[in-house]
Amino acid sequence: MTAQHLLHVQGLGLDVRDLNAARTRGARPQRSILSEIGFELGAGQALGVIGESGSGKSSLARALTLLMPPQRGQLRFEGRTVAADMPAESLRQYRAAVQMVFQDPMSALNPRRRVGASIARPLQAFKRLDGRKPEAAAAALLDRVGLPRGFASRFPHELSGGQRQRVNIARALALGPRVLIADEVTSGLDVSAQARIVELLDSLRREEKLALIFISHDLSLVRSLCDQVLILCSGVAVEQGSSDQVFAQPSSDYTRRLMRSIPLPEPDSHWLDQE
Repeated sequence: MTAQHLLHVQGLGLDVRDLNAARTRGARPQRSILSEIGFELGAGQALGVIGESGSGKSSLARALTLLMPPQRGQLRFEGRTVAADMPAESLRQYRAAVQMVFQDPMSALNPRRRVGASIARPLQAFKRLDGRKPEAAAAALLDRVGLPRGFASRFPHELSGGQRQRVNIARALALGPRVLIADEVTSGLDVSAQARIVELLDSLRREEKLALIFISHDLSLVRSLCDQVLILCSGVAVEQGSSDQVFAQPSSDYTRRLMRSIPLPEPDSHWLDQE
């Protein structure tokens, strides 16, 4: 691992109880949902994680944030090993530095809490207001994501889907993270809202050197945003590399099938005849 890498993942594995399997001696057997996942991510870099539903994309996000602690492999952040059983203060610092934006912007927000209060809540919980008023901190974060300051007094149901997702991004930025994990943050949004969210994420990583893990089933968005690509199938990385390399010359049959699913403005049946 070189000095510029913020996040280093090697041999990551995650098991869960198989609720569909018969019990053995009163317990259900374990089933692997992630196996031997590895990558490195530096400041300002963007990794696109692609795969079909059930491929393990969201499970990977939860493993990296320790919402579902992995049982195997190594996870290192800024050169230090990260694990769910590390000292409480170290775990607290890691979770502040590696933030996640969830897929459904409405369910990620408290419907009874005004937008400004939701955005300021992490700063209050981590005692990082530094003498500022919560209202002022929330207003500054709304500025960063391109929303009017007046939105702080609104409730989530008063915003559009794209606006709610910007609020979630603002809340994730509150603690000054080094890594942002965006889990299907554009799904369910219209094309124009998707474009604005992708533009925001791209500006954050370029201007603030924020490392980004962009999880999506939309290959076109991944290609436009990400430097590196990781292709998952049934919890296994079937292909990874630079975005240009993977999209130009995919080596896996599974990746080729995914590429053929990209809608083209002028369909050409020969665009990927590279077998």
